[in-house]
Amino acid sequence: MSGQPKGGADSGEQTRNDFILRILRRETHSARSSVSVATAIVIAAAALYGLLEMMLAGLGQPAWLAHPLDAFAAIADLPGATPPVLLGAAGALVALLGVVLLCNGLIPGRRARHVIADPRIAIVVEDEVIAAALAKCARMAAGVTREQVVVVVSARQVQVNIRPTSGIRLSENAIQAAIEAQIASMGMDPVPAVTVKLADSGVIGV
Repeated sequence: MSGQPKGGADSGEQTRNDFILRILRRETHSARSSVSVATAIVIAAAALYGLLEMMLAGLGQPAWLAHPLDAFAAIADLPGATPPVLLGAAGALVALLGVVLLCNGLIPGRRARHVIADPRIAIVVEDEVIAAALAKCARMAAGVTREQVVVVVSARQVQVNIRPTSGIRLSENAIQAAIEAQIASMGMDPVPAVTVKLADSGVIGV
């Protein structure tokens, strides 16, 4: 009796799973190419400017903005007469820019999407679609209208804001339980935490 070796079947299944994981990561994470391109453009522009000033200085022409030797001398003389407050602000700005670039390089960007667990296919759903489904669930659990519910879905948080009808008491725990049950049935990955907030002022005549 002939057939595909078990090891080959396992290897094929593993390859398929790895392929699906790569697709899901590509669809749920955004590339940092825009930040990289912008940084490269700024560095290239600074390098071209420096080259231009050195060429003008070598040809004996007036500097476009500042002579290279004068610029180096001004940097070497720091702080000089420069106010310490101005130097501190410039240093803080440079440090903040460095932290932003470092975070962009190390932390993967994330799109407003969630993965829905399915044993056969890869499913990626926009957070806006998930928010609409959860808003409907919250409306049914609270017995309110569409205009009284606002749901915001992020990577790890679901914020449900409800304006109750005046004179009708609502249970935050019951609404939260309904939302959590809906999320569990959807199989979202990652599973977000649910926060339900009832407005202090109610709606009249709804």
